[in-house]
Amino acid sequence: MRLHRLAVTAFGPFAGTQDIDFDALTADGLFLLHGPTGAGKTSVLDAVCFALYGKVPGARQSPGGTLRSDHAPADTLTEVLLDLTVGGRRLEIIRSPAQPRPKRRGTGFTTEKAQSRLREYDAPSGQWRALSRSHDEIGEEIEQLVGMNREQFCQVVLLPQGDFARFLRADAEARGRLLGKLFDTRCYAAVEERLAELRRQAEARVRAGDEQLLALAHRTEQAAAGAAGELPPPGHRPGEPGLVAAVLEWAAVARAGARDRATVAESALDLAERRRTAARTALDAVHEQERLQRRYAETRHRHRMSEAARPAHEAVLAELERARRAERVAPALTLRSAAERDHRTAAAALAEARSALPGELSDAGAEQLTEAERTLRGELGALAAARRAETRSEEIAREKDRLDRAARADEDARQDAEVWLEGWDALRRLHQDALTAAQDAATRAEQLAGLLGPARRRRDAAVERDRLGAEAAAADDALRAARDAALTTRTVWLDLKERRLAGIAAELAAALVPGDPCAVCGSPDHPDPAAPGSGRVTRADEETAYEHHTRAEEATAEAERRAVRAREARAAARRQARPDGAPPPGDEDRPDGHDPAAAELAAAVVRLERDHRTAHERASGTHAAREALDRVEREHEDRLTARQLLDQRGAARTAEREAADREQAALAEQLEQARGGARSVAERAAALERRARLIAAAAEAVRTADQAARRLKETDGQVADAAYRAGFATPAEAVGALLGDPEHRALQHRADAWQAEAAAVADRLAESDARDAAALPPAEPEAAAAALAAAERAARDAGSARSTARERCAALDSLSRDASRAARQLRPLREEYERVARLAALTAGTSAENERRMRLESYVLAARLEQVAAAATVRLRRMSAGRYTLTHSDARSGGGRRSGLGLHVVDAWTGRERDTATLSGGETFFASLALALGLADVVTEEAGGIRLDTLFIDEGFGSLDEQTLDEVLDVLDSLRERDRSVGIVSHVADLRRRIPTQLEVLKERDGSTVRLRAGGPSD
Repeated sequence: MRLHRLAVTAFGPFAGTQDIDFDALTADGLFLLHGPTGAGKTSVLDAVCFALYGKVPGARQSPGGTLRSDHAPADTLTEVLLDLTVGGRRLEIIRSPAQPRPKRRGTGFTTEKAQSRLREYDAPSGQWRALSRSHDEIGEEIEQLVGMNREQFCQVVLLPQGDFARFLRADAEARGRLLGKLFDTRCYAAVEERLAELRRQAEARVRAGDEQLLALAHRTEQAAAGAAGELPPPGHRPGEPGLVAAVLEWAAVARAGARDRATVAESALDLAERRRTAARTALDAVHEQERLQRRYAETRHRHRMSEAARPAHEAVLAELERARRAERVAPALTLRSAAERDHRTAAAALAEARSALPGELSDAGAEQLTEAERTLRGELGALAAARRAETRSEEIAREKDRLDRAARADEDARQDAEVWLEGWDALRRLHQDALTAAQDAATRAEQLAGLLGPARRRRDAAVERDRLGAEAAAADDALRAARDAALTTRTVWLDLKERRLAGIAAELAAALVPGDPCAVCGSPDHPDPAAPGSGRVTRADEETAYEHHTRAEEATAEAERRAVRAREARAAARRQARPDGAPPPGDEDRPDGHDPAAAELAAAVVRLERDHRTAHERASGTHAAREALDRVEREHEDRLTARQLLDQRGAARTAEREAADREQAALAEQLEQARGGARSVAERAAALERRARLIAAAAEAVRTADQAARRLKETDGQVADAAYRAGFATPAEAVGALLGDPEHRALQHRADAWQAEAAAVADRLAESDARDAAALPPAEPEAAAAALAAAERAARDAGSARSTARERCAALDSLSRDASRAARQLRPLREEYERVARLAALTAGTSAENERRMRLESYVLAARLEQVAAAATVRLRRMSAGRYTLTHSDARSGGGRRSGLGLHVVDAWTGRERDTATLSGGETFFASLALALGLADVVTEEAGGIRLDTLFIDEGFGSLDEQTLDEVLDVLDSLRERDRSVGIVSHVADLRRRIPTQLEVLKERDGSTVRLRAGGPSD
């Protein structure tokens, strides 16, 4: 992962927008991030973390805190932009936290929601392509590409030295919590929890099996109902073999007793069934005798009723016979009714047709009407040629109208063309003048555009000249003040140095030890050591004064650079503000009358812009004027051509009109004869057609009426003849004898019913068994039914007893099988419980087999810590000149605590291993730094080999002496061999002289700013 650019706006201490170019900052591989306390050095790292993960590092993410700068204006929104390359992809992340902003309408504030945007740079097109605006999607994408979560990133990339110093001195539990976050060993802790849960589940299954076996034993005791006595108490714990054997043995005895009872119940039921069968047979015989006696009495009663209904049956048969004879006359009656209906219809149609005929044909016969129709059809055929002539005459009239309209339209067009052509010369001159004026304006606009650019640059240069004049004056004042301060601090430092040299004897005497040789004379005796006088100056006082003097010198050099830059920029602006760009005569820092005022230059720019805008607006009509001139010239040619075409069409139209007049006059005489007094030939033809159709309809009506009369007369004779043959005196008598379908079916049903009843009665009177039963005494079914009821009760009781015995046997068999199955299932459950419980105790560190009482997660973390210690030792040896080595210890801790995460340091000078808490402040720093770098390497490999091209180390360098600092910087400088860039966050002054590339954070009253410095070391 390599950072390219970071831009923060209204974030933390930064009020405005601060842009940090990491490509330039990391070019040398090692850079320094420094500034006064509280200026915002750590806020730069917070901005990187916030851009990647949407949150700042955990220690600085206060519950009620805000990321917004208190110095920023209310309408400036907080935003962080990070440009980086990770996983081979160039990405840009923009994040804004939730923050208040002024309402767009009215007063007050409203809360702006947090926003996130992710874009990717597309190299082929050279454009940024939007990927997502979702917080969750961007977080997942970044965490997957970086290979770390926020806690790991803050621990590995933003190396916090204070945290690793605590890590060195922490106990195993604290180290476990930190390493668990970094290496994400939650899966191993989940294994421990899963095994514990499996142990609880297996134990619950064993207990459930025990309870199930006991429940089956009690259910067996209830089902036996005393067949084997009470269940004996086993005297064993649930689930043990003794309980299983006792239950199964007692169940076998219960099953044997139940089967003996079932055999006795089977014998009793067989006897009761035989007795019930005999009683049912006797009852059936009594019921049959009673039925036959009732049947014979009922048959005698029905015979008497049938004989009483015989006269009515004979009358029904006579009526049915008369109706059958009348049905032979029905076809003739149907034909006569149809003929009468047709005769009435034909007479009415004939009367209607004769009413429409003319008077001379109102009484004519069919032959006369047919002849009259034939005559009219001949006249219609003669009018066909006249109708065609009339149609042609109408077409000629319409054609003449069309020619007249075309002539009038052409005349109007000719007059319009003549009027337009008369004004052609004036119109052409008008368009040519407009084109010439637009072209002149375009030339003027080009000239003014060439003058406008230099005028604007001179105006802007004059404004910048005036601004830089004030800035140069302020820089000169600051330079004088810095020089005065540097002189003062130098005087103080030299004075203290001189006073310290004067009292150096007392300082040397303070270091003398009785018996040790003097560093100056070599004598072991110190008879009269010098005593410190009043106002003694120590080495620390001198060094403090020197440090103040050094900072004052640096401030003076910086102020001088600012003053030089301000003067050079002002001189450049003065040259640009002059008409010819030449330098002003004399001293460039002195105002001169040759410098034009910014207001005058601005007024000249305004005049040029106004003239240019006017000329440009006029010149914009050049194209339109040229097109207008071309358009009117084309129209002039079109109108000349159109006038010529109008003359040609007029001559052709005159010849066509004369030919139409001649043809129309020839047709007029023919049509006058054919109309015969009508308005048109078509009207006369239509009248003849209507009259012919009326005559034809009347002839047809006469013929239809004559045919209907003849048919009616024929059907009257047929009806009279049919009635006589059927035995009726008149047709009316036959009509009266006819029956409808419902009446005929009812009479036939009555006749059939009497006959069926008479036949049935005769058959039943012939039955011998009924006559024999009627001769016997009356039957007594009540006594036989009572005997059967008693036998059935006895059979039911026997059947119930047998069913109970069978159900008891079946229940005992089923419970015995369940008990056997439960006993078989208990064994693998107990074996599984013992196996899972052993594994759970082993991974939890509570088992006797786990000698070091080390949990599974601690075991994995111990392996990781061993890797970290090995990686840290490589750098620690260089930092400590080969003296110290970090080792991992898995020895058990005291007090029964668990082990596996011990960390010791081996001192090569003494050859002994001791606790890391015994290291001094400086030793703790470079040991923790080596541990942090080693941890970064191991976590990087754990994350899948993700490259971390940029690291930040926060504070801690102030505790090192000069030699150790050199060795630490050499180790950090070696990281560049792996193409890494290391940023050191510190305010140690010596680092500013050693590291040339620096990012300085400046603290001011209105918010902090950043400044990038690359090159040689600071003075």
